[in-house]
Amino acid sequence: MNFIKKIFDKKEDEGVHLQFQKFSKGEFRNKAIIEVKKTGKGFSIKTSAEFANELVRDVAEILGDAETSVTGAIVSTQDLTGKVKFKDKKQFQGVKRYMIDNTMSGREIINMLEEFPKNFFALSFSVGDNQLKIKAKAPKSAKPGKGEEEVKADFCSLKTSDEKIARNFVFEKPDFKEAKINHTFFIDSIEIPDELKKSDDFALVREKSRRKGRIIRKAVIDGKEMKSELNFEA
Repeated sequence: MNFIKKIFDKKEDEGVHLQFQKFSKGEFRNKAIIEVKKTGKGFSIKTSAEFANELVRDVAEILGDAETSVTGAIVSTQDLTGKVKFKDKKQFQGVKRYMIDNTMSGREIINMLEEFPKNFFALSFSVGDNQLKIKAKAPKSAKPGKGEEEVKADFCSLKTSDEKIARNFVFEKPDFKEAKINHTFFIDSIEIPDELKKSDDFALVREKSRRKGRIIRKAVIDGKEMKSELNFEA
């Protein structure tokens, strides 16, 4: 289940919290962009970068104990040398890209996701008729303001016959043919834990603080416009 569906189902967890860790107060437009089309063999799903780790997990769970060729990158500020097998390492301003070109099982991929949940897994791999492609680069940082350039649903691409994955992205209408969805995040307040209010460890404060606000979800599903708004805390 992706983080937007979790929020709308009131099932916020640590994964949802991680999505909002880097957000300051403000209005963030064109976030969590989604395009889904029903195809002859299943669904074509395209999204912006926010859904990368969740899509990797979804397809890794389908893969299970079987193995497949995995390419792409793990983006991290951590030193993962000796912790993951990588072909090359590229670095810019403290952000490292560990280039992946290995044969891995679904279980191995899930283990990495669970061991390094703060990292960005831009991995591409296939199992059966499920084909996942993610751009092997770091996503852009979230910045508030009205002048944001429009974000396209072209960072992640999944072709799948798994209806559950598709319907977790488009939950307004069970039987749909085409949907385009975008979200605006409003971070109204940031609550710092009492024990950290005097801390000088700003990275820890940012990590542990809770964001409160609302999400506006705008969708065009089979030509019909829909809009919903929900308060959230993560």
